Formats: sequence, structure tokens, C-alpha cells
Amino acid sequence: MSTQVPALLDGLVDDAAVFPPGSATLPDALAAHRRHRAAWYADLVGPLLLPASTVAAGELTGLVDPGEGLVIGLIGDTGIARLPFALSFLAPDGVTARQVEVAVAKRGEDPLPGIVELLRLTDAMPGVEAVYAELPLTFGLMGALDALAAARADGVPIAAKFRTGGLAAELFPTPAELAAVICACRDRGLPFKLTAGLHQAIRHLDPETGFTHHGYANVLAAALAAADGERMETVAELLTVVDPRPLLERASARLDAPRPLWVGFGSCSILEPLTDLIRLGLVNGGYDV
Repeated sequence: MSTQVPALLDGLVDDAAVFPPGSATLPDALAAHRRHRAAWYADLVGPLLLPASTVAAGELTGLVDPGEGLVIGLIGDTGIARLPFALSFLAPDGVTARQVEVAVAKRGEDPLPGIVELLRLTDAMPGVEAVYAELPLTFGLMGALDALAAARADGVPIAAKFRTGGLAAELFPTPAELAAVICACRDRGLPFKLTAGLHQAIRHLDPETGFTHHGYANVLAAALAAADGERMETVAELLTVVDPRPLLERASARLDAPRPLWVGFGSCSILEPLTDLIRLGLVNGGYDV
């Protein structure tokens, strides 16, 4: 592991270059991901996230050297049932799916049937180290977390995933809602991933959309507080602050330890969060980014 990227931040940012708002072409995304993996900050970077539709269309073929050992995260945009089909395209190109992520329900739907369907397919996903069930922060959430925790206790490598932003205000959970989810995962020993809206380190108002975005440094501090057993009110307060100092105080004390609870998040830019982390002093940026 690089001494410039502390253990606390290992694999924090998955490479979502092909997804909006970046929307890079697949050849460009692959070239950039190779540069990230060879860079001094490589330990910060998780797998390249690719839609199942792209993989199942055979678009990786000819773009990947089977000997390079490309590792991806497969995003199930074609639904739960077609995940094994998309995964079947990877081995001939020498590609490995480290993780699979898929929505198990739409907002307002009961997530349990989707979870049951996903769990039935886990045996058909050999080599996948982690499966993330994306849950809407609405109806049936706590029951869904119970189901994931029970499956995880039985040895299934499944965890939760939540949206923290999007194109509508209701897709941005309030600090209290996000704190409740973080603490619920903590109480169940359930890791979680986040997606969308985490564009900057510190909580901020986006002047273009008018939406207030969560900051990933806020989430990091909140996850640390939750893992330490602090109350939900404390976790929620950390999600609201716009002064980086209390966030940095918590993170700086734990830089050499693995990150608890929060697996990480996807970003269409790797360099933007890296630059923020250098500016905050959490990463020792000794070279140009």
C-alpha cells in the first residue's frame, strides 16, 4: 500500500467514469483507469464500474488485453435476472468482476422480493467478492437490512447500497435519514456503499441545481462515529457540518486503520476527490495529479 494514501482511504473511490455526468467513452475510461492504477494514488482507487448492458453487448472485447488482469464492478442496469449472463462475457477477455451492484426495488416498492431473487443468484456469480443490493430509502427498509444481515451471517458476501443524490430533491436523504441508515447498518454489522451526489468532500449547496449535497468527508466522519458506538444524533450532526475541522479531527486520528462500515462510493472523476483529499491534508499529494 502506498504510504501517501492512508489505510483509512484505501479503495474509497470506485471509478465510475462511464456514468453521468462524466459519461466517458469506454476506450477513454479504460485508458484513464489504467493510468489511475499505475499512479502513486492507486490505493485510493477501486474497480472500474461498468454497466451490465455494456458488458453483455461485448463492448469490452478487443479493448482489453486478457493478460492485464482488469478488475471491474458490474452495475446491473439490465436487472437482477440477467446478471449471470453479463458476467459470462468477462472470462474470455480475462476480466474479473470483484463486485456486483444492482437495485432490488424502485422507490416505494417492497425490496424483499428483489433481495430474495438476488440471493438465489449468488451461487451463479463465482469469483464475485461482494454483492451490493441497492435499497430505496422508503418502504420496507429496515426489514430489507435485516434480510441482508441474515444472509451475510450465513456467509453470503452481500451488503447494502444507498443513493445520496440524483436529479430530484427526494433522492437526497436528509442528514437525519442518512444517519439513521448508517446506524442501522452499524447495529447489524452490515457494510454499505453509497452512490450519486457525493461530488465534494464537504457538505455544500450546488448553485446549478439548488440541491444540498452530502460531502464524503462528512460521511467518513459519520461512519467513524457510528462505528465507535456514538448516538444517531451525533452521526447526523457530523453530516450537517460545513466546517472541515471536526471532520478532519476524527479522520486524522484513524488514518492508519481500515475504514469501518462504509465501503466507499463511485465517482465519474478520480482526480476531483483526490484533489480535495490532498487539500484537506488527508492524502500526502507529493506529485502532480
